[in-house]
Amino acid sequence: MTETHQAWLAQMESESRAKQEQFMNGIAGRLGHPRLTTAPPHPFRGAPDFWQTFGWSSDERVQQFTDNFEAAGGHVHRLSDMQEVQSFICSKAIELSARYMIHQNEIELNHLQLKEKLEDVVVSQWNSESDEDWIARAAEADIGIVMADYAVSHTGSIVVVSSKDKGRSVSLLPTALIAIIPLERLKTRLGEVLIDFDEAGREQLPAGIHFISGPSRSADIENDLTIGVHGPGVVFVLIVG
Repeated sequence: MTETHQAWLAQMESESRAKQEQFMNGIAGRLGHPRLTTAPPHPFRGAPDFWQTFGWSSDERVQQFTDNFEAAGGHVHRLSDMQEVQSFICSKAIELSARYMIHQNEIELNHLQLKEKLEDVVVSQWNSESDEDWIARAAEADIGIVMADYAVSHTGSIVVVSSKDKGRSVSLLPTALIAIIPLERLKTRLGEVLIDFDEAGREQLPAGIHFISGPSRSADIENDLTIGVHGPGVVFVLIVG
């Protein structure tokens, strides 16, 4: 970079900062008080103490999550064990005339043996073969199946993290999504979930943390509500335990 170019950049920065000062001083003058040049103190950080200790019972968490998730257009079912989960998924696949299904590569989902139970459905296990185009497999799937890492009753949200065995495409690309929530992963407050990520540290954060609060909904164009534009248009949540 030549000296002339450096001088020009320095001049542009100086002029820009001068315009910023003029703009901010003008706002302060219109508000009728001196311009603040230092950040105001923030004595309180995070949620107040009473909210940090707030919690619902197990039944209350289930009920509140159900109410909030269904209000957003989702479907919630309470099941006792993974055997019932297997039966639900098989019956739902038949009901929806599913031809393709994909699920995360997790022990609990592999034990469902969906490939053996659904002979007329092509069931894929994410990232189980190195030469497969897994994004394409997820995009063609009628149903995607994930294990929720957490769920939040207060917001009616499922939390799903991504990794090499838990591709985000499984929850984002299929037409319908089935999310399984073990009861012990259902929390009252969002802070109970975020603290785990915070304490893990930056280096341990997953590639993606996805908060799913019902089916995909969009009203970007003339406030015309459309379902399923940016993700699955139908979402089933199975609370197990």
